Amino acid sequence: MLQDETVMPLQPIVDGRFVQNSIVRMLLDSHPTINLNYIAERPFTNQERMQFAQLIGYSLSGFSQLSYVDDETFDAASNMATGLSEDAVRNDVLRDQLEAARDGVKKAACTLFRIHEDDLHE
Repeated sequence: MLQDETVMPLQPIVDGRFVQNSIVRMLLDSHPTINLNYIAERPFTNQERMQFAQLIGYSLSGFSQLSYVDDETFDAASNMATGLSEDAVRNDVLRDQLEAARDGVKKAACTLFRIHEDDLHE
């Protein structure tokens, strides 16, 4: 089983839905005792669950409602739906997170040292 830190690739998105893997879908649909409830009760990582939801062809809006889908993956998938590459959208998401962290540190430093943001040198 994977560790939760492992980032799995995103499936392509067409018309607001992940492109399903026909083999995975057939295995799920044809197995007499395994269904989504059975899978939900097993100790899989969130990354494995997100990948599985993509492989069975979840819609992007349905994907956003799943409790194990993190903001970074959903944001990347949403941006990918616009036609950008996975690398480009993951970089954009990470860049936004870094900028938000930088802004937070800047505000904390100003509060801590009792100086105005304009007085900080970049």
